[in-house]
Amino acid sequence: MTHPLSTALITGASSGIGAVYADRLAARGFNLVLVARREARLNALAEQLRERHGVTVSILVADLTQETGIRAVEEVLQRDTAIDTLVNNAGTAQMAPFLAGDVAGHQAINTLNTTALMRLTYAILPRLAQNNRGTLINIASVLSFHARAGSALYSATKAWVLNFTRGLQEEFAESGVRIQAVLPAATATEIWEISGVPMDALPVGSVMTTDNMVDAALAGLDQGELITIPPMHDVQLWDRYEEARLALFGSARTGEPAPRYLTR
Repeated sequence: MTHPLSTALITGASSGIGAVYADRLAARGFNLVLVARREARLNALAEQLRERHGVTVSILVADLTQETGIRAVEEVLQRDTAIDTLVNNAGTAQMAPFLAGDVAGHQAINTLNTTALMRLTYAILPRLAQNNRGTLINIASVLSFHARAGSALYSATKAWVLNFTRGLQEEFAESGVRIQAVLPAATATEIWEISGVPMDALPVGSVMTTDNMVDAALAGLDQGELITIPPMHDVQLWDRYEEARLALFGSARTGEPAPRYLTR
């Protein structure tokens, strides 16, 4: 995965999963563009990475819930032809009943988790396709295939990310462009403080460190996985899930109402 002249752009890079991706990719020789809202944190991380790994690191302060922030990152992705890796990591959540939030807050979450990810992907993919190389990593969640009370919006956005990524994987299956969806379960990041669910309320032993999450995700990428679920030990569970999903899809292609819906 190391390319001496490669640059990776990482969103949500000022802390948590994004900061670990920055460290690991820098260790592999990637130059970096770090994107987040918090300038002081970005500067501190950039300096650490320059000293530790000897790579070039630039920062871009941008709020991806806002049109101006999305546009600023799009312009960098389109202008800087050295960027051949995009880690769409920025995201947020509010784990609460849907009606407990307001429309503006819900729209901001949806914009960050889906619209920004789509637009940044669109900004870089033409170049990756033309060069027939590069990497796109989209961070989804295990809640992309499971929704609970209080997670309706977040689960929906992550399901969108998963299906968006799967569709792109089909489109680019015969190319040299690698596209991976990463589905973390509970991971020790600041999202818990933001979401309203304290981490100590989660079952003991269920929370993965950000280091382990990213290391597992990158190992999955190196192994050619299209979808990586870092804490899933029994890969046959996913295989059976996929078999059932495809069987369900196939069963819906009869063109006829199921007998249980026919008037007797």
